[in-house]
Amino acid sequence: MSDTDLIKLYSQRILALAADIPYMKRLENPTATVRKRSPLCGSTVTVDIVVRDGKIAEYGQDVKACALGQASAALSGAVMIGRTKAEVERARDELRAMLKENGPVPSAPFEGYEALTPARDFKNRHASILLALEATAEAMAEAEAAA
Repeated sequence: MSDTDLIKLYSQRILALAADIPYMKRLENPTATVRKRSPLCGSTVTVDIVVRDGKIAEYGQDVKACALGQASAALSGAVMIGRTKAEVERARDELRAMLKENGPVPSAPFEGYEALTPARDFKNRHASILLALEATAEAMAEAEAAA
């Protein structure tokens, strides 16, 4: 990876997102909690959710990840309140397709993931970028199963 590639990958926008992750407080009484870890880099994301009427009413996360994983958690966290299980799963699948299959940017309200399109070429970063949405989708599935 050249210096130019690194500069492009860790743009000012990505670094700004990584520095401003919303909902960085764990919830006291979550409906579901899921911790996901990327075996490649060791990044971890723990997500707590409270679900009411099939939608995320409260959201908390603990993010121990690289700048790209942190930026991803910031992007997803910013729009997570009010999302349904189907919306979270769609965003996860669209993000995976964007990264791995050169697909389009995830649809609204997750279109902010456009900031991470430079990471498509860095397969070793994909798992970290997917952690926040994977953990939230799994938490939504657990909440639905428990209901």
